[in-house]
Amino acid sequence: MISPEELPLWVPGDILTDSGELRWKGIGQRTYRYRGLDVVIPPMDHYMIVHYLHGVTPMDRQVGGRWSRAECQPGIFSLLSLATHSHWHWTQPLEVSHVYLSGEVLAKVAGDMQGRDVAEVTLHDVLHGCDATLTNIAAEVLREARRGGDGSPLYAEALSIQMAVHLLRNYATCQFRERAPRQLSEAQRRLLDDYINANLEGEITIEGMATVLGMGVWTLNRLLRSTLGCSAHGLITARRIERARTLMSESSLSLKQIAAAAGFSDQAHMTRVFRAYLGTTPGRTRAGIDHRKVQRTVPFVQDPQEARS
Repeated sequence: MISPEELPLWVPGDILTDSGELRWKGIGQRTYRYRGLDVVIPPMDHYMIVHYLHGVTPMDRQVGGRWSRAECQPGIFSLLSLATHSHWHWTQPLEVSHVYLSGEVLAKVAGDMQGRDVAEVTLHDVLHGCDATLTNIAAEVLREARRGGDGSPLYAEALSIQMAVHLLRNYATCQFRERAPRQLSEAQRRLLDDYINANLEGEITIEGMATVLGMGVWTLNRLLRSTLGCSAHGLITARRIERARTLMSESSLSLKQIAAAAGFSDQAHMTRVFRAYLGTTPGRTRAGIDHRKVQRTVPFVQDPQEARS
């Protein structure tokens, strides 16, 4: 399959904008000015959304052995699914914006929406589409490609998710893998523990935990609740408490040092967490520890608000 960067080898045109230097992930944008062309495009490794900006032309396209014909003009869009061979023919000059979405983006968003692992996402064969929501998102992607600036990768990621949700709701067919397990496996739990323990002194994000297991945030939280009865936040807190209790029993570090080593923002934060989850303070916990019988593992900690619900 070819990449979006290789497309000009098959469809020659003037590149007017290009997001290539903006460090976007999972989404890309290019604007092209084309003369009339008759081109065959090999299967691409991204989904392509074509937003027509300037020019009006009859457009003929063959996808899957089937020809379609329509008049394409500003405000209209076309879709081309990933890994799809296509043949395009038009006669008049055009200016178009291409938005490219990776297979990983659509599969991840589809999995989060459905709570199931997605084997394949196929976009509908749309040559002449009129949808203000979709073209507005495409137009905003183009604006961001033109201006860039601080936070551009984050904003582009948000736009990619917004576009993916809209496409999946209206212009896509999903094939799912066998129903995902309802609980985390022992191997997955070990991976999570290893990731949390390795990053406990720094910042641990739910997104990072989900990435370790190759799933979405929503799926991770669902599996954690069914397996351990807690949220991702509850699991992180459990491990911080466990680390703090271990250090209290095995070291002479001050409570301030222990708070930092366990990933709490400060000693006061550790005290608040101990009060909320264990009903006591770190000082009383340390004073009451039997060094011969200290509990080495806290399997999970339930969020206080969940315990009351």
